[in-house]
Amino acid sequence: MISYKKGIVTDIIKEDEHIEVIYVDIDGKSYKAVNYKDITGKINLNDIVVLNTTAVELNLGTGGYHFVMYNYSNCTMNLEGLGHIMKLRYTPYQIKCLAAEEENSPYHDVFVNFKSLDNHIFIVGTLHSMIAPIVATMKYLKQDIGINYIMTDGGALPIYFSNTVSELKNKGLIKNTITIGHAFGGDLECINIYTGLIAAKEILKSDVTIISMGPGIVGTGTKYGFTGIEQGYIIDAINNLGGFPVAVPRISFHDSRIRHRGISHHTITVFSEITNTKSNLVLPHLEKDKEEFLMEQIMKNNIDKKHNVIFEDGELVFNAMKDFDLKTTTMGRSIKDDPEYFLTLGAVGNYVIKLIKEREGYNV
Repeated sequence: MISYKKGIVTDIIKEDEHIEVIYVDIDGKSYKAVNYKDITGKINLNDIVVLNTTAVELNLGTGGYHFVMYNYSNCTMNLEGLGHIMKLRYTPYQIKCLAAEEENSPYHDVFVNFKSLDNHIFIVGTLHSMIAPIVATMKYLKQDIGINYIMTDGGALPIYFSNTVSELKNKGLIKNTITIGHAFGGDLECINIYTGLIAAKEILKSDVTIISMGPGIVGTGTKYGFTGIEQGYIIDAINNLGGFPVAVPRISFHDSRIRHRGISHHTITVFSEITNTKSNLVLPHLEKDKEEFLMEQIMKNNIDKKHNVIFEDGELVFNAMKDFDLKTTTMGRSIKDDPEYFLTLGAVGNYVIKLIKEREGYNV
């Protein structure tokens, strides 16, 4: 079931080619709402719109927004462009896109002739908040590095909802994006993670590709009931195609939930049970007692027997975030509030740059 209400557009807060953030009046009260132009067309002041109000009424973490379902002023919209692959299939919002791998795509032969990822580096995270600190650290250490981003469909489906992606692209920190599964709006659209990996390496030709879901991980407090579990089969996909997976653990000592203390139960589940292949799992150097706590978790769950566990320094993340003026938070906590979380991401970025420099023949 969904909850929906009719409202009147009273203000347009911001907009770009694909998304508008607006204020709407519903029964005399003002609410923020999001309109996706590719689905419901452009908004104008005083338009009468139908809004999905479900998430706000449930107090879910979608940023406090309603979402425009229908605009009475846009009664007719015509199809444009190539492509016949549907995303959000068999829902009232199914949309057409040109998938990079389909027959009408100029890249179709890339997938037909694909052989191997040739050890291309893929960084696999879970939370959307992991992206900016990792990217910033890599760019801080190696300005000319080319970084692309694959957004999965484990969180928000429209990439336009991500302020992080918009900021990173505007600042030149990431080059291009790929949306896979039912996620949509990337510079390239792909049907699944396998073709997304191929597109990142063969079409976008970056030095490194970072993979994570969009904003809004889904969790239930149960062992297997979280969308971040995709990290496991993404790592397997990378290995199956001959890539080099660098795994990002979720680490915090400031989360009030015991199950997320130290290495999150999400990470422990993925790396002890879900992955069938080996990854390179990067942990940060921390104070002695905290490092020992992490290693106790690793060894207790036999993760060190399944994966390459690598400790790396992540301190440069503080300089990198400041240098690029990034204000990323995780679960509402800033870099000052949850330093170990960010140190982990800095460690991942530092490790990848060292790896790239080694491949380029530098003495690291």
